[in-house]
Amino acid sequence: ATAEMVNGFKKEAAAKGWTVDVVDTAGDMGAFASRIEDVAATKPAGIVLVSVNPEQVQAQVDKAAAAGIPVVTIDGAKNKSVVTNVTSDNYVLGKTMSDFLFKAIGGKGNIVRFFHSAHPGVRQREIALDDALKANSAIKEVGKYYVQVPGEVEYSRTAMDSLLLANAGDGAINAVWAAWDEPGIGAKLAIDAAGRKGIVIAGIDGNPQAIDLIKGCTAYIGTVRQGFGDMAKIAADQLGKVIGGGKADKDELYAPVELITRESLGVKCN
Repeated sequence: ATAEMVNGFKKEAAAKGWTVDVVDTAGDMGAFASRIEDVAATKPAGIVLVSVNPEQVQAQVDKAAAAGIPVVTIDGAKNKSVVTNVTSDNYVLGKTMSDFLFKAIGGKGNIVRFFHSAHPGVRQREIALDDALKANSAIKEVGKYYVQVPGEVEYSRTAMDSLLLANAGDGAINAVWAAWDEPGIGAKLAIDAAGRKGIVIAGIDGNPQAIDLIKGCTAYIGTVRQGFGDMAKIAADQLGKVIGGGKADKDELYAPVELITRESLGVKCN
C-alpha cells in the first residue's frame, strides 16, 4: 500500500514537472527523523510523509514547517504543522469491513483481531470494530495481537499459530479481523498450515495478494480497497496549491473506498 502511494505521487509529481527524492528507512523511526532534518536543510519545495503519524517525528515536522517548507501527509494524521492529511475515512473502512465480516459468519461466533494502534488511521478502524462488537453481543473477541511493523506477515503467522493453539477445535475461532491485509495474509498461512477449517478472514487496503486470495476461493473473503491512487493525486494537487502561494482546501481530505469480495469480483466458489 505504501509503495503504491509513493509511486502514485511520483507519477503525479512528474506530470507537474517536479523532481521527487524518495527516502525509505524501513521502519526505523530514529533514522527517519534524522533524514527529515537532512532533507529540510536542503530547503525543498515540499515534504510528503507517507503512512507515518507526524507526531512520531513532531520535532522535525515542526522545524520544517517553521522554515516555510509545506509538509503533506498521505495516510497519516491531521497535525498543527502539516498543511493537509490525505487519507480514507478510517472509521468507515473499519465499519465496512466489520459489518461484512460479521454478516459472513451469520452474526455470531468468535473472532480474533490483528491491530496496530500506533497508526492513527488503523486506530480508527479498531474503534469501528469496538463499536460493532458492542452492537453485536453474539460475536465475541477471543484473542488479539499487536502487529509489529515491518515484517507483519511473518509476525502475524507466528501469532496466529499461538491463537490457534489457545483456541483449539472447530468453532473456537470463526473469523480473523485484520486491520490491514498483510496480517490477514500471515494469519491465512498459519490456518492453512494447521489444517483448520471454518475460519474466514477479511482485511483492509486491497492488497493485490489479498485480492488474489479472494479470487482463489481461499479463507480470505474480503478486503476494503483504499483509493491510494486518488490519495496521491489529491496530495499532489494540494501541495501544488500551497507551493503556488495558496492554501490547502482542508486540513484533512478523504479518498473513496470500495468493498472487494468474491461477489464483486464475479467469482463463484463451491
